[in-house]
Amino acid sequence: MALGTAHVTKTTAATFIPAIWSDEIVASYQKNLVLANLIKKMSFKGKKGDTVHIPAPTRGSASAKAASTQVTLIAATEGEVVVTINKHYEYSRLIEDIVETQALSSLRAFYTEDAGYALARQVDSDLLALGRSVQGGGGTTAYSGAFSGADGTTAYVAGSNTGLAAITDAAIRRSIQRLDDADVPMDNRFLIVPPSSRNTLMGIARFTEQAFVGEAGNMNVIRNGEVGNVYGVPVFVTNNAETTSGSTACRIALMGHKDFSVLAEQMAVRTQTQYKQEYLGTLFTADTLYGVAELRDGAAVALAVPA
Repeated sequence: MALGTAHVTKTTAATFIPAIWSDEIVASYQKNLVLANLIKKMSFKGKKGDTVHIPAPTRGSASAKAASTQVTLIAATEGEVVVTINKHYEYSRLIEDIVETQALSSLRAFYTEDAGYALARQVDSDLLALGRSVQGGGGTTAYSGAFSGADGTTAYVAGSNTGLAAITDAAIRRSIQRLDDADVPMDNRFLIVPPSSRNTLMGIARFTEQAFVGEAGNMNVIRNGEVGNVYGVPVFVTNNAETTSGSTACRIALMGHKDFSVLAEQMAVRTQTQYKQEYLGTLFTADTLYGVAELRDGAAVALAVPA
C-alpha cells in the first residue's frame, strides 16, 4: 500500500525550526549569565514606553513614645530611580543554502550557543559597568569610587594606578565591613572577580580550605560562574569584569548585594528567521531589549586588581 504524499518537509516544518533555535539560544543565554542572575530583575515585557520609574523610599527611624503624648509622625520626600530602556543588541548570521546543505548539524549548535553567549556577555558587561558609579564614583572607567585590592581602604587612582594590587583577605573583609556599615542585608550578597583574582585566591591557603570551597563540589547547587564562598559571600568568576582606564592593565572585582542594581527587560531574547532569495540563504537574528541602572550606591564596592 502506498504511503501517500503527506511528507514532513522543510517547508511544512518551517515554523518548528525557529522554535528549536529559540529554545537553544535562550538556554545558552541563561547558562552564560552571571551578574544578571544575582541582581534585581524587573519585567517590562509587553509594556509601551522607554522609561521605568522605581520608587526609592528613605529609611525611617523609630521614635520614643512618652505617656499621654501623641505618636511622632514620619514624613519624607521619597526619591526614585529611573531606568531607561535604551539597550538593543542583536546577533545575526546569513546561512546560505549550500552551507545548510553540506554542513554538519554541529554548525547550527555552534551558532545557537554563540548567540546566547554573545547576548549574555553584553547584558552582564552593562551591569558590571555600573560598578563605576558605586561608593560615589563618577560613572566613568576611571572608577573614582574604587578601592585597592590590597587593603580595600586605599583609594584607587586610574591615572597613576595608585592602589592597584592583587586581591587579599584584608580587602575582602574591609569590603564586607563597608556593606555592613551601610546596613546592606547580609543575604543575597556576592563577590565577582576576574580570572586573575581567582588565580590569586587559589594560591592563598585559607581560601582553599573548606570554608572557602563550601559546596562548590556539588554542581547541583552552583550558580553560573560560582567557584566558592568566602565569609558567607558566594564568589563568582567572570571574564566580563571591566578593564579600567589606567595606564597599567587593571580590572575590577565587585562585591555587592542584589539591590545594588536592576535589569529591566522589555523584550527577552527572541529569534527570527527569514529566507532571503537574493542570497539563497536564511537570515537568522537573535536580539534583546533592556535597560540597567544603579539602585543603591552603598550596596556595592569596587576593588582594583591586576588584569
